Amino acid sequence: MLTTLLLLAGLALLIFGAEALVRGASRVAAAVGVSPLIIGLTVVAFGTSSPELAVGARAALAGSGDVAVGNVVGSNIFNILVIIGLSATIVPLVVNQQLVRLDLPLVIVLSLLVLLLGLNGTLGRVEGLLLFLGLLAYVGFQLWISRREGAEVQTEYVQEFGDARNHSPRRWVVNLGLIAAGLAMLAVGADWLVDSAASIARAFGVSELVISLTIVAAGTSAPEVATSAMAAVRGERDIAVGNAVGSNIFNILGVLGLSAALAPEGIAVSSAALRFDIPVMIAVAVAALPVFFTGYTIERWEGALFLLLYGGYVLFLYLDAVQSRFLSAYTSVMLLFVLPPVGLTLTLVTIGELRKRRQARAQAQQPASQDASVPNA
Repeated sequence: MLTTLLLLAGLALLIFGAEALVRGASRVAAAVGVSPLIIGLTVVAFGTSSPELAVGARAALAGSGDVAVGNVVGSNIFNILVIIGLSATIVPLVVNQQLVRLDLPLVIVLSLLVLLLGLNGTLGRVEGLLLFLGLLAYVGFQLWISRREGAEVQTEYVQEFGDARNHSPRRWVVNLGLIAAGLAMLAVGADWLVDSAASIARAFGVSELVISLTIVAAGTSAPEVATSAMAAVRGERDIAVGNAVGSNIFNILGVLGLSAALAPEGIAVSSAALRFDIPVMIAVAVAALPVFFTGYTIERWEGALFLLLYGGYVLFLYLDAVQSRFLSAYTSVMLLFVLPPVGLTLTLVTIGELRKRRQARAQAQQPASQDASVPNA
């Protein structure tokens, strides 16, 4: 009971710590003249991923590779299937073309890279440092791209993150206090969460990887849930999707990269993660691409499908962890009767979207060709 309370308290500290850090840092950045869009792309993106970073760094230094890897992999699966799924069930989401052309393909490539780098059973310090340098390059590119964003996107970020250009000494003290309190809560919450998760795993005879893929991942993703859900309710649908996809990039490049760079001997990657969980992370990112691509919208039924798929994934983890006699039958049903129809549906929807776009291009070119055939008077 005490360990469970410690885990819940750790999760609460991570959530409130991330909120305090994001609010304080956003207001300080706004006060010194940083634009709201850049705040959203950097300060808020780092802040909402700070629970994953705190847990990953703590686990890496403690030698708990399963917690560090499971936290990132589980959070990335959770971000797409649950956060985007939940947001889409609230209101159909509009997907920015950059997400389809750049960010989501980048998530797929980075997920594959994690699998390749972990095949030897370890993510070393050099590999972690290279991943973190990749994050710096990505942020720099996003800052360059942000200069071309229009007034509408700028206004959307002001509505979500505020434009607190208040230079009063009292506000400075309050905002710096929020940053300090947020960092302290993150540090303590990460300690409690990692220690209690390991104790619970031992008590129930399940692996730390399973606990990290589910409870820890869902808990550390709570700031993204709150940000995306509230953005969807307010109609700020670009933020709702971009926050979840951007968090996946930050998790791999920043959280996993920095955790591996800090660990004296790198992070151990278990065979179970390489065999199942990391491939699931890759498959989820690939499956999201046609959903995002079709009309650049995510409909409510697609969001509901994401939520159901996550439920199926968690149920598999549970049955496997307790060595249930129903695991074999459940796996057969999923492989034969659930996943193939889902894949076929996504394929047919994508083909239909490609046909509509081809017809639209042909119709757009037809008047031009007819005008060209008419001789000049």
